[in-house]
Amino acid sequence: MEEELSTVFKALGHPIRRQILDILKQSPRTTGELDEYFPDVTRYAIMKHLKILEEGNLVVVRREGKFKRNFLNAVPLQEMHRRWAGKYMQSNASNLLNIRSVVEQKGGNGKMSEFRIEQELFIDAPREEVFKALTEKVEYWWEFRIAPKGVTSHFTFDPVPGGQFIEKWGDKEGAIWGNVYYVNAPAEIRLFGHLGMQGAVNSAYTYRLLEKDGGTLLQLSHTASGVIQEQWEQEHKKGWEYLLGTLLKDYVEKQ
Repeated sequence: MEEELSTVFKALGHPIRRQILDILKQSPRTTGELDEYFPDVTRYAIMKHLKILEEGNLVVVRREGKFKRNFLNAVPLQEMHRRWAGKYMQSNASNLLNIRSVVEQKGGNGKMSEFRIEQELFIDAPREEVFKALTEKVEYWWEFRIAPKGVTSHFTFDPVPGGQFIEKWGDKEGAIWGNVYYVNAPAEIRLFGHLGMQGAVNSAYTYRLLEKDGGTLLQLSHTASGVIQEQWEQEHKKGWEYLLGTLLKDYVEKQ
């Protein structure tokens, strides 16, 4: 952990790298697009800065056709906050992603748009254990609920093609958080699911698990399109950071 934090501190140690993160916070960019923000800096220097940010796991690179797009990965920043400034979440009232408020919200400023979230984090455990925690053990760490306030609910996740990630309460009440359409255990699982969004929205998310340094590099990809309310992208970014970077990571590493 200390070595990982040292790498993050190094990555944040230059003002240009901090500016790059500010830009990527708005939306992912190619290296060429980032280069346009720094007319007095060479493209080679920008590439070096991106490499250091990637080594610090603050930037995730994904290929799209002939281009490589850089995404902000805020999970290491969350780890720094937890290490130096206390717990990331203080109470349910301060949740950065309050699924209930999204589900119950009426109207709003939705418009046709899309978003894509890419995050990754290292978990110090074999990927078989991480995959099992993501699926069969999700009840033990997935905090967000759609069930009415004051009602106890439970989760099940069947990691097979056609399986479902379901929250249930009462005899016949519940909600489907995801439908599984691809499984290659323990390396990858893909699902369709609204994840708290409502209305005319197509949403899909993927977990990829790579073996690395005796542990597991967990990669998340989440895409959504349709009538998207403005706050949903940021809420889901922060929600995933908390769910995977705090709750899942703590659950697996403390077993």
